[in-house]
Amino acid sequence: MENGITGKVIAITGASSGIGKATALLLAGRGAKVVLGARRAEGLKTLADHIVAAGGEAAYARTDVTRRDDVAALIELARQRFGKLDVLINNAGIGPISLLDDLRVEDWEAMIDVNLKGVLYGIAAALPVFRRQGFGQFVNVLSTAGLKIMPLQSVYAGTKNAVRAISEGLRQEAGEKLRVTVISPGFVHTDFAESMTNPAVKAQIEASRDKMAISPDAIARAIAFAIEQPADVEIGEIVVRPTAQG
Repeated sequence: MENGITGKVIAITGASSGIGKATALLLAGRGAKVVLGARRAEGLKTLADHIVAAGGEAAYARTDVTRRDDVAALIELARQRFGKLDVLINNAGIGPISLLDDLRVEDWEAMIDVNLKGVLYGIAAALPVFRRQGFGQFVNVLSTAGLKIMPLQSVYAGTKNAVRAISEGLRQEAGEKLRVTVISPGFVHTDFAESMTNPAVKAQIEASRDKMAISPDAIARAIAFAIEQPADVEIGEIVVRPTAQG
C-alpha cells in the first residue's frame, strides 16, 4: 500500500545513533531506500546490515559533515546506487554548550562547522540534484534551544537559528517543486551530551535528559509525517518536545 514514503530515496546525516538512527529504521521500515552518513562507520555498517536483514534497502558512507567532499559523496552515493534523491535529512549536530565567559572558542567553531556549515554543504550537494530532477525535500533538524534562548546555549542556539533563517530563505527560493521542512526537537534521549567538553554542564544536561527526555522515535515519526505528505503539501516546521519540558 502506497504510504508516501515507499520507494523514496532518503539520505540522512548523523545516522549512526540517536534521531538519525531512529529515523533510518522507521523510514526503511516503511519502504524507503535509506542512504546513511555519519563519522562512525562501524555504527553505519551495523545499522545498514540490520535494515537489509529486515528486508529493506540501505547504503552507507563514512561522512564528516565538516568536509564538503564527504557530504557531496553521500549525495552521489544515493544517486548512483538508487538513481535519484527524494529527501536529504540534515540531522548531524553537536552541542558542546558553555557560558560565553568560559571562552571555549574551539567548541564554538566546532558547532559552527557541524551545525551550520554541515547543513550548507548538504544544501550545496543536494540542491542541484533536486533542480535537475524537478523534485526533492530538505528536512533540517534544529532544536527548541533556538526557540527559547537560555544561558549556556548562546552559540548552539545561534547555529540553529542561522539554519532556521537559511531554511526559510531556501523555502522561498525553492519554488513549487521543492519542499523545505525544519524539525525542532526538545529534550531527546540520545548521546548528544557526549560532545560537551565541560563536565559540570554535561552532568547537568544528562540529569535533565534522564528526567524528562522522550524517545528519538518521536522525532522520527515527525520527520516521517513531513515526508509522507502529497507533493503539493509542505510541512514548514514541527516542534516536538517532552510534555514536561518548560
